[in-house]
Amino acid sequence: MSANVNWPEAIKPLIEKYKNTRHPLEYGNIYQLVVMVILSAQDSDRNINKLAPKLFEAFPNMESLSRATAESLYPFINGVRNFGNKTKWLMELAQKVKEDKSIPTNLEELTELPGIGRKSANVILRESGKPVEGVIVDLHVVRVAPRLGIATGTDPKKIEKQIMDALPREEWEAGMSMSFLGREICRPTGPKCEICLMNPVCQYYANNRA
Repeated sequence: MSANVNWPEAIKPLIEKYKNTRHPLEYGNIYQLVVMVILSAQDSDRNINKLAPKLFEAFPNMESLSRATAESLYPFINGVRNFGNKTKWLMELAQKVKEDKSIPTNLEELTELPGIGRKSANVILRESGKPVEGVIVDLHVVRVAPRLGIATGTDPKKIEKQIMDALPREEWEAGMSMSFLGREICRPTGPKCEICLMNPVCQYYANNRA
């Protein structure tokens, strides 16, 4: 981690830029968000957005999902990566939660549900406007945070802890902001460093500048 950077100050422009940007999953309510977050693990948001309308036509709420069988779910989600496990998780989750109004709204209870880890729970809390309890660390953040120098390594849990240690709680939105930066600017190959608003403090930029 870059010890000489005042991260709470340095991260502000990034949070400012993206703080009101909605997650790329095109959900209509919290039930849809939970289902889509589970389906999107190791898959693309674009793919999930494409198949979601038909899925939610067939299963419009948690109650209808709790009556689903693997056979009734497969036609809607067999184009999703790891759909076998995800089908099982969705059925277990729906049978446990039963109604939309019973969807948990805190990190501890969310992560006890099948198919929901810390990253997914943090996304659900952010999008439903609940108090922040952690930092969203998706595959983009795993790339962007070490490039910036606010974290090191490739383990999402360790990266989350480093960011939480580096920033006050009111700036934990930085995770989603870094994710958006990774999607738009800090790409895996050919990152657009010259136009990145974080380049004044970015380690990767400092090391790769011609």
